[in-house]
Amino acid sequence: MTTTAAPSRTSFAWRGLFLRLHFYAGVLVGPFILIAALTGVLYALTPQLESWVYSDQLRVPASSQQLPLSKQVDAALATSPQGSLVAVRPAPEPGATTRVLFSEKGLGESERRAVFVDPGTGRVTGDLVVYGSSGVLPLRTTLDQLHRNLMLGEPGRLYSELAASWLWVVALGGLVLWISRARNSKRIKTHGLIGVWVLAGALFLSATGLTWSAYAGENVAMLRTAVGWSTPKLTMPGAGESHGDHGSSSSSAGGHSEIDTVLGVAKLSGIDAKAVEVSLPAESGGAWKVAEIEKGLPSQGDAVAVHGGEVVGSLKFADFPLGAKLTRWGIDAHMGVLFGWPNQLLLLLVGGGLVASVVLGYRMWWKRRPTSGFGRPTPRGQWRKAPPGALVGLGLATLLVGWFVPLLGISLVAFLAVDVLLGRRAKTTTS
Repeated sequence: MTTTAAPSRTSFAWRGLFLRLHFYAGVLVGPFILIAALTGVLYALTPQLESWVYSDQLRVPASSQQLPLSKQVDAALATSPQGSLVAVRPAPEPGATTRVLFSEKGLGESERRAVFVDPGTGRVTGDLVVYGSSGVLPLRTTLDQLHRNLMLGEPGRLYSELAASWLWVVALGGLVLWISRARNSKRIKTHGLIGVWVLAGALFLSATGLTWSAYAGENVAMLRTAVGWSTPKLTMPGAGESHGDHGSSSSSAGGHSEIDTVLGVAKLSGIDAKAVEVSLPAESGGAWKVAEIEKGLPSQGDAVAVHGGEVVGSLKFADFPLGAKLTRWGIDAHMGVLFGWPNQLLLLLVGGGLVASVVLGYRMWWKRRPTSGFGRPTPRGQWRKAPPGALVGLGLATLLVGWFVPLLGISLVAFLAVDVLLGRRAKTTTS
């Protein structure tokens, strides 16, 4: 007969410490993780829905003949858009429309007005506000902002950063608890089992989410710069500041006349992705920029600067530092576009697992609450039972992580303060 060895007092103390931290993080940060998981899953599943909702703007009958790109821009300008012509995204495939992009007063950060043109006939099929380098349409933009900041602007970003800051802590803490329970008990909770299955995905989403965050994101950028992993930028000879609302569509009417030549030169230099963006010079006499905007693998992120009918600058994705490539791939995978529909499916499974784990965690807490009569909470003061040397090491590591991920550090201090106050309240009540 096989017997299970009783856990040592030290291991029990460590388990109690992790259990108490896991409990507080789960109860207090769980709602943020739940919202981030739900909105993230919705965002990842919207590309197909977006194609259906905006089919009138995005799809046209395929044509074997296409108008020159400059003529397509003329068609967009004929609609008298309010703003400056800044870029053009030629139709990436037969049956797709060309996007002619304008800056416009009143639009939000990273937003542009897109006029959609049938490349075969020059017919304008509509116009929409697009967002970000991916050019997502209003439906996905709404879900993106809901996921990023709950539609509350910059202050709302604290919610998503708090969720990303704690997700990896909750996931790894749960793993420790699951392993310790599996070694000493035959009962395995569904909550813990789901957490183990989605562990890798949770750690990935936490890490990539922090790169976008307001405070930890700055530290990530500083670290990448320090180790030489920053994303390189294309040198633009003769370029000044980026486009702003400094002109009108009429003033830009003649500025695009050489766009066909520019695109041809770029293609001869190796720009061969289906999806590209041609950006007009930021100032008179400046260089044009032609960049590949294909997502997925293999990544196509090359870019060239064109001036006077020749390439005057180039940037190859293959020459990016490894860290810059990993950042690009990580962001694309986080958005669900790196591997196409398999990427979306993985995000659905991980996001669904996180939702189920949070809900089951609250169910466990409710069943084990002090007034339920079922079980009893882990007592306070577990840290006193841990070895002093190890506790000092853990404290130093916590300070370092708390500095690098500020919202984690601040909220951890708040958790500890709440725990101390509750402990004092309990002593006062019983005395």
